Amino acid sequence: MKQAIVLVATLIASPLAWSAPPKTVRVAVCQILVIDSDREGNFRRIEYALDRAESEHADIAVFPESAILGWENPEAHRLAETIPGKDSLRVAALARQHQLMIAIGLDEKAGDRLYDSAILVDKTGALLWKHRKTNVLPELMTPPYSEGTPDGIGVVETEFGRIAVLICADTFVDAHFKRIQSLKPDLLLVPYGWAAPNEEWPAHSKTLEAIVRRRSAQLQCPMVGVDLVGEMTHGPWKGQTYGGSSFVADGSGEILLTLRDRDTDLRVIELQIGRK
Repeated sequence: MKQAIVLVATLIASPLAWSAPPKTVRVAVCQILVIDSDREGNFRRIEYALDRAESEHADIAVFPESAILGWENPEAHRLAETIPGKDSLRVAALARQHQLMIAIGLDEKAGDRLYDSAILVDKTGALLWKHRKTNVLPELMTPPYSEGTPDGIGVVETEFGRIAVLICADTFVDAHFKRIQSLKPDLLLVPYGWAAPNEEWPAHSKTLEAIVRRRSAQLQCPMVGVDLVGEMTHGPWKGQTYGGSSFVADGSGEILLTLRDRDTDLRVIELQIGRK
């Protein structure tokens, strides 16, 4: 009897004894072709990717930055929608149709401002989270994207644990990661628009790999970084290539998955999430 009492007391005193066991989640890394201003074509490519993600029993599908209109595309000032709005509602309908959670980057119009945003919607189509990019590289577009605020960086509770969403160059900023660290996410999803001159590929992918390694280890949770393939068509980086090579890392910083270099690709990976 005394042993039983001691065991109960130990369980109550030890937070690890009550922590939830790690879960698994199947994530579809959707490295698609994105063509500037080609809303319908880009949505078609998203739909094809979701067909496959569903067939491979994914729980979450993750897409690149500005996947509807293209990153640093000045035409987005005219073409972008509000959030909620037509584009985000169309993503929500796809989530319901395919019974998948979707994380995707899309441009957002708010009055006369244009934001580089990303949303997370659940399989019912509910908007769980919206993140506005803070590190917007204003020299690449005139007028530039408006900046999100650091206090807009956060996590959302989901059926798969606490999920955080950042966008591309946000992952360069140490202060953002200190904030994310304090919120203890179980999974970080990052739409990327990782571009460089043609001659710098595939070496340029190693820089992205190093970022994913370092940030996932820093957060001690899996990180999914999804790039696109295609070409920048406007601004000072016109002609630069998006080279794909998306990466997934575990909470130790080990790379678990690398997608194809300069080609469309879709891979589904099962990740263990939840802090032990």
